[in-house]
Amino acid sequence: MKDEVNVKDKKWEFDKNVTECFDDMLSRSIPEYETMRYLVQSIGFQYVQDNTSIIDIGCSNGNAIEPFVKKFGAYNKYLCYDVSEPMLEKCREKFERYIKCGILKAENYDLRQGINRGNTSLVLSILTLQFTPIEYRQKIVQSVYDNLNEGGAFILVEKVLGNNYKLDKMFVERYYDIKAEHQYTEEQIKDKRKSLEGVLVPITAKWNEELLKEAGFKNVDCFWRCLNFCGWIDVK
Repeated sequence: MKDEVNVKDKKWEFDKNVTECFDDMLSRSIPEYETMRYLVQSIGFQYVQDNTSIIDIGCSNGNAIEPFVKKFGAYNKYLCYDVSEPMLEKCREKFERYIKCGILKAENYDLRQGINRGNTSLVLSILTLQFTPIEYRQKIVQSVYDNLNEGGAFILVEKVLGNNYKLDKMFVERYYDIKAEHQYTEEQIKDKRKSLEGVLVPITAKWNEELLKEAGFKNVDCFWRCLNFCGWIDVK
């Protein structure tokens, strides 16, 4: 298995070791992962406008934005934000020729500042906000809304909490069953959960939707949900 990251007794971070096994880790850790990825790109395609920017906040190695670069090419500009240099290195390797042509940028950027890039038709946030402090999330979502063109869209995918303790506990238990089926050991599951405490901070689906509506999004709908993971399409 590629995913052999040792997280015992340490806080989670997107370092070089995680970067090297990232794709394998996600496919084994996120239920219905491929379905989610397919829906993100196929829905996102509907909202891309020519000669606008497409932004991925928390781009990691560039997987989420890659289908858009391949489909729309030089008709658009692409901006990838992350704070993990190992992830950005992978992203820059992947899009080297697009970067040289000035079509794509991969920047180390702290989202707590909010984004500031006008003429944008699509923003992706795939499992990103959950790693930002709760007190900054409204500011981030508001900046996304403010910088989107009319008719543009924000695609948000997050890990979420259940609406009450019993439901959340049931979702988490089924989620760990899936991880075990994907050959994670009980010890690995326990160690990873401990390493993510205070680093990954999910909120309820309802709270996420309130953040979106407070920012100004009136067209908000859930396009995918599996256990404690949820995806929304939000149109300005």
